Amino acid sequence: MKFLLSFYGSRGDVEPGVAVGRELVRRGHDVKMAVSPNLVDFAESHGFAAVSFGPDAGKWQDLHRDFMMLIFRSFWRIPDLIRLGRENWRMYGQFWEEANATLLSLADEADLVVADAGFDQPVANVAEYYNIPLATLHTSPLRAHEELVSTQSSPLIRAATSFSKWLGERLEKTFWDRQRSELGLPKTTSPSVRRVSEHGSLEIQAYDAALFPALEAKLAASDAERPMVGALTVEAPAEADEEVLSWIAAGTPPIFFGFGSMPVESPVDTLAMIADACTQLGERALICSAATDFGDEHRDFDRVKVVGSLNFAAVFPACRAVVHHGGTGTTAAGLRAGVPTLILSTWLDQTLWGAQVKQLNVGTTRRLSTTTQESLVADLRTILAPDYVARAREFAGRMTKPAESAANAADLVEKFAQVHRVG
Repeated sequence: MKFLLSFYGSRGDVEPGVAVGRELVRRGHDVKMAVSPNLVDFAESHGFAAVSFGPDAGKWQDLHRDFMMLIFRSFWRIPDLIRLGRENWRMYGQFWEEANATLLSLADEADLVVADAGFDQPVANVAEYYNIPLATLHTSPLRAHEELVSTQSSPLIRAATSFSKWLGERLEKTFWDRQRSELGLPKTTSPSVRRVSEHGSLEIQAYDAALFPALEAKLAASDAERPMVGALTVEAPAEADEEVLSWIAAGTPPIFFGFGSMPVESPVDTLAMIADACTQLGERALICSAATDFGDEHRDFDRVKVVGSLNFAAVFPACRAVVHHGGTGTTAAGLRAGVPTLILSTWLDQTLWGAQVKQLNVGTTRRLSTTTQESLVADLRTILAPDYVARAREFAGRMTKPAESAANAADLVEKFAQVHRVG
C-alpha cells in the first residue's frame, strides 16, 4: 500500500511520524513524507523519500516564542507586538498554502494519509478532496480528551487550554475556509479541529497508558476509536554517544539536562545555574544543547559536559536523573530508562507531562521561567531521594517499548487503510 505522512514542527513533532513510517517501510509499503524544511534530512535518513513544506519550523518557533514573551512580559511594546504578529501571520499563511500545494501533488494515489494532530487541518481538507482515509497522530490527550485534562489538571492548564483552543479556531478559520473554497469543498460551520474528528479519521493516541490510568480504564471500556499505542521514538544513534558513555563510566553517574528545540532565553545564566547547583550537590552534569548555543562557557566548569545531540535511550539509563523541558519523546525516554524526572516546562503540553510525572511520584515539575538555583537544588534533592528512584525504576516496567509502539501504530493504519480503501 501507499502511505503519505505529513508532519510539521520541531523534531519532537516529526519523530513520531518517522517512527511509524520506518515501520511501514520495513513491512514493504511505499511511504512518502512531507515535513518541515529543516527536517528533510532527518526523515530521509530513516529510509524513505521526504519533501519539505511550510516555513523553517525552527525560525517560526523562535518568532512565536518572542511574540508570546512580549505579550506576557512587555505588552506595552506595541510596535514590536504588531511587527512580530504580522510576521507570525505571514508564516502561518505560508504553512497553509504550501501544505495545500505539496499535499495535493503527493496524495492523489495514496491509500491513507497520516498527519500529526497539531498541523492536520490542511491535510484533512486534501484527504477529503481525494476521498482518502485520514489517520491523525496525537502525542498528548490535550485535544482528543479535553475532559481528562479539565478534571485532572491545574486551573492554569485548564485556562491555557481554553484560550489556546479559542485563539486557534479563530486563526484557522480564514485559512480553512479559503482552502476548502479553492478545493471546491462545501463550507463547514464547525471548527476545523472538530471537523477533522467528525470526518471519521483514526485518532491514534501516541503516549503511554501508564501515564493516564483513568483514561486507560475509559478507553478499555468504550473508546475503541482512539487507541493508545505508546510513545513513538526512533532511538537513532548520535555521533557523541560513545564519547559520552565513556565520560560517564569514568566518574559518578551524571544528571542529564536538556531543553529540546526551544532555545533557552539566557544560555550563560542557565549554564551557570546548572553548574552551581550540581557543584552544591556534588553531582556531575551532562547537558544536551540541542537548539541552545552554550558557546565555550562550559569549559570553565568542572564536572560539566555539553554535547549537541544524544541517543536518549542509550544514555539515560546511565544517568542519576533527567531534567528537561517536558517534550513527549524526552519524557517517554526518561520514564523508559527508569530514572526520576524533573520537568522544567515552557509550553502547555509540557506542563501537562510535568503534572503527570508529579502525580505519579516519579519526579516533579515547575516552569522554567520560575526556576532559580535554589529551586533547582531543592527539586533535584527531591527526585534523587531513594523513594523516587525506586518508583521510577518500577514505573519503567509499565512503559511500552519503542518497537512495540511503532508496531501498534503500523497495525492500526494498515487495517484502517484496508477497511476504507477506495476502488
